[in-house]
Amino acid sequence: MISGEGQQLGIMSIHDALNAARQGGMDLVEVSPNSDPPVCRIMDYGKYKYQASKKMQEGKKKTRTLQVKEVRLRPHTDEHDLGFKIRNMKKFLEKKDKVKVSVLFKGREMAYMDAGKALLERIAQEVDEQGTVEQPPTREGWRLTMVLVPK
Repeated sequence: MISGEGQQLGIMSIHDALNAARQGGMDLVEVSPNSDPPVCRIMDYGKYKYQASKKMQEGKKKTRTLQVKEVRLRPHTDEHDLGFKIRNMKKFLEKKDKVKVSVLFKGREMAYMDAGKALLERIAQEVDEQGTVEQPPTREGWRLTMVLVPK
């Protein structure tokens, strides 16, 4: 038996422990039921649950979910469009989001796989200040993908 202040009261009967808890206006909570004898504590259980939920909320507040943004390109994307997409990638990386860059191929464009790799390498060089390559260009069917992470 442990008191509300944390002092050990020794071994008691259940009836005596419940009376001690009621006199203090608190609850009797079984802390360790598997030990011999079981350990109980006198505490305000409602206050304990409230403080535990506040700790959980505080922990959730500090965590941030990591988002993966995807940018899709074609092997012969125009210079202006590519610049626009690179600006967006830089914004995503500054906001601490991962960026998945995909180069999509259709039909005969599969013969230009090296052009797609060169495009991904160029993108990696241009966003070098904001992020690094986590996953180098890999082929997944009709697409080449690369993953960038913020620095």
